[in-house]
Amino acid sequence: MLDFAEIKEWIALSTIEGIGPRRFVSLVEHFGSPGDVLSASEKRLSEILDIGKTLAFNIKKGANWELSEKQIALLKKHQFDFLIYKDKLYPQNLKNIFDFPPFLFVKGKITKEDKNSIAIVGTRIASHYGKSIAKSIAKELSQMKITIVSGMARGIDSVGHLTALEQRGRTIAVFGSGLDLVYPKEHEKLAKEISENGALLSEFLMGTKPLAENFPKRNRLISGLCLGVVVVEAPKKSGALLTARYALDQGREVFAVPGNIGSRRSEGTNWLIKQGASLVSSVDDILSELENVLKVHRGKIEEEKVSDLSFEEKKIFNLLSLEPSHIDSIAKKGEVGTPQALTVLLSLELKGLVKQLSGKMFVKNRG
Repeated sequence: MLDFAEIKEWIALSTIEGIGPRRFVSLVEHFGSPGDVLSASEKRLSEILDIGKTLAFNIKKGANWELSEKQIALLKKHQFDFLIYKDKLYPQNLKNIFDFPPFLFVKGKITKEDKNSIAIVGTRIASHYGKSIAKSIAKELSQMKITIVSGMARGIDSVGHLTALEQRGRTIAVFGSGLDLVYPKEHEKLAKEISENGALLSEFLMGTKPLAENFPKRNRLISGLCLGVVVVEAPKKSGALLTARYALDQGREVFAVPGNIGSRRSEGTNWLIKQGASLVSSVDDILSELENVLKVHRGKIEEEKVSDLSFEEKKIFNLLSLEPSHIDSIAKKGEVGTPQALTVLLSLELKGLVKQLSGKMFVKNRG
């Protein structure tokens, strides 16, 4: 456990221009600690491969100690944890990527079980289909004690987190800002619940705003924490697809949920499948690809029992899918009157098998 004086040195070294994650770790490995790096002579620093005189000078003169002091004050105020890459609980999967962060700000707890993590990502403007699929996948993975990782954005990300919480499973949210700045603002309650049932993580110093250039860095951590990334819905140009690219670079599995070829939300996922990503139609598709590394019990997840439904209930139920259908269309296909179809649908809804949307639209309820 580091004391605050040591933490101040870790933060101070990170404030020096030209010190990225890889160089930070290389210097610490060479000298032993950030304090030893900062106290080394300029001559000794300049003799290290790829350092040179300019960076050696920056290391001696460029550390922002005032900013580091402010970070310590904020760390105490918010009671965040500070996790360095040498700690036993530093995420093992993350440490295996090319440019893992030397330290993380953490609210909540990282556990060894989080090695079994899957990321669920997608568009912020998700369809009902996308949300239903994301919820179904997150539900089944959570029931198998697999940690759900995402970026706490609106849409697919938040569905993944919320579903894990509903199942009393673990979930991890990676910030594209300082850990003290929840983004989006309306997810403050969600962030609190995640910190109590998993963890919030950020490599950014506190006070860092959620600027656009921060999210690619955030996305590489989402994929880096996991064994695989599931993209549910994503336009061709999106952060979710960038996360998938990072996953491939990091040697992670990439999974994509196919979607309507006419929908912009599905352009990215359908493109990923054409590029060789594993098509996901059920959680089994994920488990079969990861069975050699994923240490989970693959017992069959109970599905909704329909064997005891009446003939009329089964007929109407089998006409439904995850795409919304209007009551008139259902009645026509089922060759029954609209009032009768509505009665059957309400019965199915009470049994948890069907969900009614606005405008008398109905879908199968995937949990």
